[in-house]
Amino acid sequence: MAFVEVKNVKFSYDSEVPDENEVLHGINLEIEQGDFVALLGHNGCGKSTMAKLFNGMLIPTDGEILIDGISTTDESRQFEVRSKVGLVLQNPDNQLVAGIVEEDVAFGPENLGVEPLEIRKRVDEALKAVGMYEYREHAPHKLSGGQKQRVAIAGIIAMETKCIVLDEPTAMLDPQGRREVMDTIRKLNREKGITIILITHYMDEAVKADRVVVMDSGAVLTDGEPREVFSDVELLKRHKLDVPQATELIYRLKAAGVKVSGTPLGVSECMEILEKYISKQSFESR
Repeated sequence: MAFVEVKNVKFSYDSEVPDENEVLHGINLEIEQGDFVALLGHNGCGKSTMAKLFNGMLIPTDGEILIDGISTTDESRQFEVRSKVGLVLQNPDNQLVAGIVEEDVAFGPENLGVEPLEIRKRVDEALKAVGMYEYREHAPHKLSGGQKQRVAIAGIIAMETKCIVLDEPTAMLDPQGRREVMDTIRKLNREKGITIILITHYMDEAVKADRVVVMDSGAVLTDGEPREVFSDVELLKRHKLDVPQATELIYRLKAAGVKVSGTPLGVSECMEILEKYISKQSFESR
């Protein structure tokens, strides 16, 4: 059984006329414990709605979502669902509630009824995990955007959730902040085995995931490993979706008649392809 099971899920924000205002149209998806999944799609495709459904903040209009075997529609067990799936929002200021960093991280465990000594241990470990331990006595509002987002993630870690859903966590950050958050996410996934569901519109972030799920108009368009998904540039372009810049460059060169091969996902891979092509051309011209 997968850790997250989405079974023919439909959702409408208008309960009176659900069919006419449906934003999700029969989503089916399975995510295993320890996976790192990137969820892509342009604005309005249903990504943020999915984030709230994973966490139980929203309930499907039809269909079912199971988190570790627990249905999110079971009102008596919604607390369990939210203790297993933490949600990190786009703007960290919407999640920071205390005047000191360590108190903010302790907020979640306190509400779960965790013993004080255990809370102290969890807070320290969570802050160390995101590289923010030295800032534990700082005021959150004095931190940079990337630091605030890492504190928000630490608050979820301290609750010991098995899964973290991040809804465009780097959208409001500068390049340095984005790197800090992405490094933290990858570390948590690889070293602690935390399931990561990253909702993003940055292709360079998506390629770092183990799996990419692309949504369009409330449905799953394609699903697979990053190289598999981004190799179908034509499909993505027909749906007005982007691909990584390195992938785009090689795609355009091929379209212009340049005989290069491969689907690079980053700068280094793109450089390798171009170097091989140039070397081959130099050899043939001798």
